[in-house]
Amino acid sequence: MRSALALLAMVAWAATAGASERAAPATLRLQVALERTHAGETQAVWVFLRDKVDAQAAPLTPRALSRRQARGTGPLVTDADRPVSAVYLDQVTRAATRVRHASRWLNAVSVDATPAQVEALRTLPFVERLDLVARFRRTPEPPDSPAVRSSSAARKSRVAVDYGASLGQLAQIGVPELHAAGLTGDGVVVAVFDTGFDNLSHEAFASMKIVAQYDFVNGDLDVANGADRGEGSHGTSTLSVLGGFAEGMLVGPAYGATFLLGKTEDTTRETPVEEDHWAAAAEWAEAAGADVISSSLGYLDYDAGFTSYTPAQLDGDTAVSTRAADLAAERGVVVVNSAGNSGSNPTHNTLGAPADGHGVLAVGAVDATGARTSFSSVGPSADGRIKPDVAAQGQAVLAAASGTPHSYRYVNGTSFSCPLTAGVAALLLQMHPEATAAQVREAMRASGSQAAAPDNLLGWGIVNGAAAGRLLDAR
Repeated sequence: MRSALALLAMVAWAATAGASERAAPATLRLQVALERTHAGETQAVWVFLRDKVDAQAAPLTPRALSRRQARGTGPLVTDADRPVSAVYLDQVTRAATRVRHASRWLNAVSVDATPAQVEALRTLPFVERLDLVARFRRTPEPPDSPAVRSSSAARKSRVAVDYGASLGQLAQIGVPELHAAGLTGDGVVVAVFDTGFDNLSHEAFASMKIVAQYDFVNGDLDVANGADRGEGSHGTSTLSVLGGFAEGMLVGPAYGATFLLGKTEDTTRETPVEEDHWAAAAEWAEAAGADVISSSLGYLDYDAGFTSYTPAQLDGDTAVSTRAADLAAERGVVVVNSAGNSGSNPTHNTLGAPADGHGVLAVGAVDATGARTSFSSVGPSADGRIKPDVAAQGQAVLAAASGTPHSYRYVNGTSFSCPLTAGVAALLLQMHPEATAAQVREAMRASGSQAAAPDNLLGWGIVNGAAAGRLLDAR
């Protein structure tokens, strides 16, 4: 094995030596960051590679291949789906302090590296360029609504499913009609990316089908709080809004779906969140066969001293998380992401990546009456596309809470309009498993409450799942 790797390394070197007489370029923002970094300190750095020299099979499940064939827009498998070269990865690993993630789609490796290690990485003949891993401070969620309920205080509804106090947030987007038709998300796989999930023993998750979990922050299988970094009350709430089931209290749109849980954000320290976790989670979920990604994450407010994306760069093609989201969408995944909680700005968009993606359904927030909330982020994207795409209730949304298995709270933010919308997408895919991701996105936009006159406040308007289903029926 060693001799084979050595031979491959020689072949790779010979193929690139002529083009690598000088060091690979480093972006300006990486150079600025390194100038502020002490000799022994590390920065999170992307190492982009020139090619893939050793042929390896793409790590895709049969389910992922089936979904791609049914809903994707490109070739079934491309070179981008093969893993990063093992030869290159070995050399990068030895040259850096730590490998964070290896991205098949981007043909890149994110590492922690000192300034001296960055210079050494630049000299590797197969390295194309280096960049700083984008770092963000997560936009704060609006405070919870003051009213909090326990299961003993449930408001009863008079429908086939007893939705309790969650009836309003579902009725606004046409979910009860889909449930009445027998749709629950059964057979659809939904990946949820969040801060972690700290209360999976909650009654709302008692019947939930969770088939895989991974913590991309700490590199382990524990998506709860545990002893490592991250705090999961936010994920507990978003997951319950999407797929919880506690009849008489809280019902999520896709309570019959199957779930993959990805912990992608470190909330325990006052440091920026790094974008490579999101990209790694997207590749993991897509390869495992996810049909829908629900991501209640978006980043806009940057820490002082860190260079990251500006509103002008939210053009659908720049941010790494946006590029990963669009690659997932091309492979047939319906990607749903919060628009953000930064409200309006008269001079520029207030979106957070990856909501700016071409293939991303970005979700704004309204209140129970259908009026836009003041915190809901606005578009357009930097290249002029209407954003957000659609909207759902994001104020006073009933959700499971941390603590006891029977605790609930009312929450605010596009973090919660997002899972409501993702749940509708799952119901539509159960209804029409042959529909492409693009067709589902288009049906949800075309059936929105302001589809005749979309704008950059609420896009095509409030989701109407039942009407979207009829549009898919009529194709």
